[in-house]
Amino acid sequence: MLIQDSIHTEPVVSPAIESDTTVHISTRPQTPYQVLRLLPKDATPAQQDSAIQAWFQPGEIHYSSRPDTLHLPGHGKGRNLKDVNLPQYYRENFFSKDTLYHEELAGGRSGIAGDPIPYSIGSDNVISSLLLGCFVVTMLAFSVSRNFIIRHIKNFFYIPKSETAHDVTSSEIGALYYFLIQTALLFALLYFIYVRNFVANTFILPDEYMVAGLIFAVTVGYLACKIILYAVSNTTFFGSKKNGQWFQAFLFLTAMEGIAIYPSTFLLSYFDVSTRFVIYYVAFTVIFVKILTFYKTFVIFFRQNVIFLQIILYFCALEIIPLFALWGGLEVMINTLKINF
Repeated sequence: MLIQDSIHTEPVVSPAIESDTTVHISTRPQTPYQVLRLLPKDATPAQQDSAIQAWFQPGEIHYSSRPDTLHLPGHGKGRNLKDVNLPQYYRENFFSKDTLYHEELAGGRSGIAGDPIPYSIGSDNVISSLLLGCFVVTMLAFSVSRNFIIRHIKNFFYIPKSETAHDVTSSEIGALYYFLIQTALLFALLYFIYVRNFVANTFILPDEYMVAGLIFAVTVGYLACKIILYAVSNTTFFGSKKNGQWFQAFLFLTAMEGIAIYPSTFLLSYFDVSTRFVIYYVAFTVIFVKILTFYKTFVIFFRQNVIFLQIILYFCALEIIPLFALWGGLEVMINTLKINF
């Protein structure tokens, strides 16, 4: 059984057309609609496409060469945008970068933007990494200097009869110096949190970590200056054996101070602990350590010759004044770096 060719040029009258009383069909269809009317109702899309391509051939498009007269009265005719010598201000307009004008550009966000998540220390990856690193290295340092710390805890309130200092290995000294750096780092992080909560959270520096780094550098400088001042004054007025005892006591007290304030930093970062409570806790820890330092100073240096004015002057010059100088220097630095609106 032969199937009739769908591109046959003879007009075919469908049953719908036969039912009309008077139907005039042109010998050559003028529109695709007329071509489709010539085909049977069960013609497939491929047959419809073949029929339209057989009747209509695409021709060359001829654009108008007449000048554009759509310009403002009193102004010259418009410039052709295809001209390579056209100035840039002719090419740009209000909608040049609009995504609705250029479909190749990515569109904007749909809907209404929500409120940004506020900054929190617990979500800060850098500070979290520092706290986790401090915990891991503290465990390693404690395993190295465990004997030194336990010995000083047992003999802290014991009044030695001799001026000989206990022997300390190089690994224990290295661990104690790490505790010294950790104490400076924890104090710097606590002061940085205090500044963000009570002073300012915008600074002239491009990154907030640079502010925390400057605070840490100032704190390390404070501890270094204290060691230098103690070394100069103790070497001038006391013997080397007492200086050795005092240096070990100073490293021990500084290490214990850093270990004591580590939980407050951890709780402030990951738990809903009041900042004021942490401030009171840190202040109590610092005052308590200063009292213990005053006691060790008295036991080591001034036990034999009790001169209260001398020990008070010594303690204020090497402990209290540097501490207030550190606080004042940090306040001046933060007031210089913060942005005042």
